[in-house]
Amino acid sequence: MVQAEQVNNAVESQFNQIASVILAETKRGEHLALTLSGETSQFIRFNASRVRQTGVVEEIALALDLIVENRQACEVISLSGVLESDLNKVRRALVQLRSEVAQLPEDPYVVLPVGMNHSRSVQFADLPRPDHAADRLLPAMQGLNLSGIWASGRNYRGHINSAGSRHWFTTDSFSLDYSLLNTKEKMVKAVFSGTDWLQSSYEKSLQDSSAKLRMLQQPAIRIRPGHYRAYIASAGVADLLALFSWHGLSECAMQTGESAFSRMRQNGEKLSPLFSLAEDFRNGLVPRFNHRGEISPEHIDLIRAGELKHCLCSSRTAREFGVESNFANDSESLRLPVMSAGRLQEKEILSALDTGVYLSNLHYLNWSDVAGGRITGMTRYACFWVEQGEIQGPIETMRFDDSFYRLFGSSLEAVSTESLINPNVGSYGGRELGMTQCPGILLSSFRLTL
Repeated sequence: MVQAEQVNNAVESQFNQIASVILAETKRGEHLALTLSGETSQFIRFNASRVRQTGVVEEIALALDLIVENRQACEVISLSGVLESDLNKVRRALVQLRSEVAQLPEDPYVVLPVGMNHSRSVQFADLPRPDHAADRLLPAMQGLNLSGIWASGRNYRGHINSAGSRHWFTTDSFSLDYSLLNTKEKMVKAVFSGTDWLQSSYEKSLQDSSAKLRMLQQPAIRIRPGHYRAYIASAGVADLLALFSWHGLSECAMQTGESAFSRMRQNGEKLSPLFSLAEDFRNGLVPRFNHRGEISPEHIDLIRAGELKHCLCSSRTAREFGVESNFANDSESLRLPVMSAGRLQEKEILSALDTGVYLSNLHYLNWSDVAGGRITGMTRYACFWVEQGEIQGPIETMRFDDSFYRLFGSSLEAVSTESLINPNVGSYGGRELGMTQCPGILLSSFRLTL
């Protein structure tokens, strides 16, 4: 843990030194924000329960945002960790930005960096060492056909600006995003993730997935399109909630008439009193500050007991439409959504479902009708037909098309007591932070279309 702190302090110290030097070189009338994003991550690719590729990625990116006379230009550069070399690189980037910003038109809704906000959050965890990770993971995989990606390590975020704000955030985490494949080429998909590593919890995750995989050995059951009782497990609910970041709970989308939630704002329409959703930073897994140095409230009620309370609102949207900001990022997307749990006990789920479909995961989701709040997607990975509280076998993959006004409204019959963390496992532009914490939902009606 001492070594972990030393490494973090070195990255943080160098960021502070670069910012101190560069901000001292800004000219009168210039507003400059420096935002750091970095990671030290191990990645292992598994196929057929064997290591096929492994490596460690160390990366630090620095974003420079320069505003002069309501004109704004941005650039992102990679840092090497060598102070003098990086300082020269940042200076060159600043010179380039000065040239660009002078040629741009004024932005009527530009937002200057906010001043005098300070925060520091550092959370270290007990992760498997890179040279030990395979030894921890491989034994429990034997006898299984597993493919997946292991990602583990440290993420850094930092922000310093010319207005005086200074923020630092560090967190350690791991995830194994995996699929199990049986002899009939049916798959179970799962993610095992966390902060402090616990071998027994990892092995239980594989055991639970293996139990589902054995159920998939039975012949697939074809069901006709129509409305069915359904239970959607936490991972599937997280997939549904992810769409709320796109044409969803954005104040800008609401103001421009592009939000799927417009009926709730304009017509006072409500969802089920069993459904509550909040942006909740209290677990500390994602920084509260954004690229302007603004700090979001720890907890924002978005929907409470079915009633729309707030949308995510950036300062830019607030300025454009004359509303109050809650310091969302510019995309006004969910960063740490938490859905409230309910009263349906895990052991009672199948009996409460009685006859219908049990959906472990959903896939390929998209809006089919934004104004109507209708979502389409596919059932996939361990979805079962249930009769009288007993699983009869897997169902063939089907498409669904239904409105969240029904899924989280008129059709919502119960919400499970167990609320699970579904981490963001993307790594295209760097290992992502964030997660969706949510329970499963029992529906009186779910529309399968083909």
